[in-house]
Amino acid sequence: MKKLIILFLISITTYAYEGPVRPVTLTNQKSAKLRVMTYNIHHCNPPSAGNNIEVDAIARVINQEKPDLVALQEVDVNTERSGKGVDQANELARLTGMHYFFSKAIDHQGGDYGVAVLSRFPILESVRYTLPVDPAIGGEIRTIAAITVDVAKGKRIVFASTHLDLKEENRTIQSELIIKHFGDSKLPMILAGDFNALPDSKVIQYFDKTFVRSCQECGFTIPVKNPNRVIDFVMYKSGDAFENVSTRVIDEQYASDHLPVVADLTIK
Repeated sequence: MKKLIILFLISITTYAYEGPVRPVTLTNQKSAKLRVMTYNIHHCNPPSAGNNIEVDAIARVINQEKPDLVALQEVDVNTERSGKGVDQANELARLTGMHYFFSKAIDHQGGDYGVAVLSRFPILESVRYTLPVDPAIGGEIRTIAAITVDVAKGKRIVFASTHLDLKEENRTIQSELIIKHFGDSKLPMILAGDFNALPDSKVIQYFDKTFVRSCQECGFTIPVKNPNRVIDFVMYKSGDAFENVSTRVIDEQYASDHLPVVADLTIK
């Protein structure tokens, strides 16, 4: 087997913001409800708007759903196409009143491009891992951004956003690295993002060994008009830490080329 280049060092190219905190909804002293969103935001460029960048359009979608945690993919920071000096992760955090952590994947047009997380809870820890690419087939560098937060007193979890490669061979080794780093974590974990993989694919079935998808018969997430497949998922570590209440695909056809997914979970 050809040697795979696996890069998993924590990058210094990360950003964090501490904004106002909105408390989680407590159902009782033993459980709390969490609303989680995953959203590929197409660098805040509505597909029907030419080259226009509309960060506020993405923020409106998020604010309408009032999630506690958001996994974002395709985020621009200081790129030419999105405006030099425009940090989309920071701006979305400001417009939604949330904390954020950005994980760079690649250099792009003089700036950074990658994934991010938003959180209504203060971020206690954050980590970025570069996901591997098989040098024999190539591919765009991808990352995973993970944060640790207290969602209620004595209830600490890990929340992560990722965006896997378009090529199945790369998605396979990327999923293996994610499980390697987080599979044995003692903390409950929610993983969300654009997996570029269908529910019956080998990659999603591999994740199913460690994680539970928030829906088994999930609504289609792409394209936004007449969607015909689902590649965006929310999943959580197997065990008794979480229970799924509901999962919805939001019919928002303007702001991005993906439909956002919202999952309501209960953490015990």
